[in-house]
Amino acid sequence: MSASDLILVNAKVATLDRRNPVAQAIAVRDGTFLAVGSEEEARAAAPEATIIDLKGRRVIPGLIDSHMHIIRGGLNYNMELRWDGVPSLAEAMAMLKAQVARTPAPQWVRVVGGFTEHQFAEKRLPTIAELNAAAPDTPVFILHLYDRALLNAAALRVVGYTRDTPNPPGGEIVRDAAGNPTGLLLAQPNATILYATLAKGPKLPPEYQVNSTRHFMREMNALGVTGVIDAGGGFQNYPDDYAIIGKLHRDGQLTVRISYNLFTQKPKEELADFSSWVGQVKPGDGDDSYRHNGAGEMLVYSAADFEDFRVERPEMPPNMEADLEPVVRLLAENRWPWRLHATYDETISRALDVFETVNRDIPLSGINWFFDHAETITDRNIDRIAALGGGIAVQHRMAYQGEYFVERCGAKAAERTPPIKRIMEAGVPIGAGTDATRVASYNPWVSLSWLVTSRTVGGLALYPQANRLDRETALRLWTEANTWFSNEVGRKGQIKAGQLADLAVLSDDYFAVPEDEIVHLRSVLTLLGGKVVHGEGDYAPLAPDLPAPMPDWSPVATFGGYFKTEKVRAKLALACGCASSCAVHGHDHAAALGANVPTADARSFWGAVGCGCWAV
Repeated sequence: MSASDLILVNAKVATLDRRNPVAQAIAVRDGTFLAVGSEEEARAAAPEATIIDLKGRRVIPGLIDSHMHIIRGGLNYNMELRWDGVPSLAEAMAMLKAQVARTPAPQWVRVVGGFTEHQFAEKRLPTIAELNAAAPDTPVFILHLYDRALLNAAALRVVGYTRDTPNPPGGEIVRDAAGNPTGLLLAQPNATILYATLAKGPKLPPEYQVNSTRHFMREMNALGVTGVIDAGGGFQNYPDDYAIIGKLHRDGQLTVRISYNLFTQKPKEELADFSSWVGQVKPGDGDDSYRHNGAGEMLVYSAADFEDFRVERPEMPPNMEADLEPVVRLLAENRWPWRLHATYDETISRALDVFETVNRDIPLSGINWFFDHAETITDRNIDRIAALGGGIAVQHRMAYQGEYFVERCGAKAAERTPPIKRIMEAGVPIGAGTDATRVASYNPWVSLSWLVTSRTVGGLALYPQANRLDRETALRLWTEANTWFSNEVGRKGQIKAGQLADLAVLSDDYFAVPEDEIVHLRSVLTLLGGKVVHGEGDYAPLAPDLPAPMPDWSPVATFGGYFKTEKVRAKLALACGCASSCAVHGHDHAAALGANVPTADARSFWGAVGCGCWAV
């Protein structure tokens, strides 16, 4: 018997092992699944194990996000106010006002992606005037998808944008009639202006970044995520910005398995970057917790077709192929897998011309290279990818931007964005992810809901039945299918004897809840390598302690991450100084008496959400 022996009983296990699709119990030993089957079989395999009764709950393999920016996201998580899942702009602004009251100078209040105006009941973003009223002195930066950022007057002062500041290439500083910046920044279509402006803000010190990354990983665990392929990112430099995640790995504090890709950082220096990196690290270096995965999602800047469906498709420059070929040739020669960001079929077609040229000299088969996104890919290019042995990783960006795509291109064109069923029929490896945190939300259940229902977060139905997935197929794209993209097939992704013991016990049954409730699922118990990394409710005592968020004014301390209706509304209720019942939200505010929030602030919070406690 091993000290790590554990048995889960009284479960509804979706193993995703076709030879053993359902089970009632699981035995774990030394970080891997030992036995999966009946309770008798599990107890016989580990007779002295610790027993956890799951009380009939649904169990799934730990979810794996094949495209996320968890390393960069972790460094900043504790500084960010998340509007992911917030149902109304009124509540979002109430959260923002509460955070302004908590945030000391010279810090900013930042809402950095993960939401869209379409999710709000009001179907709009805040105005600059509303931001200035909410935060006259505290800088506020709000990033909306790839398309725009909103800055209040205090933020404009801090970043130094004036009437004399020129527009950067591919971006616009929107100005008023007098030529002064309004606070609206537009990607036209390059998002660099948005990210470069965000980078001007304060950063957390290293010890706070460690804490922030731990909190972000725990948030992912609470959603059932146990694995991520990190797609690199702008302003995420190697090796400097990997130091925090490396430290957590060395200290045994990773609660999410991470495979990381290296993302070139400077235009015209891409080949030099990769030439240096192939001498420093090779794919597979590391272990099951933290390992190198290859190149991308940016290989060369001239191939970056930033997606903003509000504007025309960007045409890649004529030098794209000449820039891309030497990089791909270098990667192929060194058997480095790569991933390439490509929204549009036109970009994919030109990239495939390069890949086919290289393939004639260096066969690409077995490298496990792939495209990311591919919203408008055609059948012809799907078949070309299949012939070269490549894959496609899809993300739920259309759940956040589907309305914009339909407005520009029409509902018919949106029916195959991307054509997931056709990709599967062609035998092309396909997996799912989020592209979090600056565009779509990191919540995997939003993606799973989109795959199953075809609906955006604003409720628009995009796809016919022919391009929708059943629940099991969608779940496979979030588990076993994603292991191809990190060269870990057979190592994880199923609940199967011999695989890594990563799983999630769900708050409700994914296979039984109504479709519109999929998005609300969470994990009540998450195991990584057979160890509890998250627990709530009855299983909270099993979870390891997590230090309080740092700094103490962190939005995470007040609101957490993905919006949880009752928790957030209760937090806002504590700001209210009245003892009456709220006519809008039905809360008893008596518990708020004595809250250390000024009455004027309380009035402004509840005024923003139309609370009946105050006459506004």
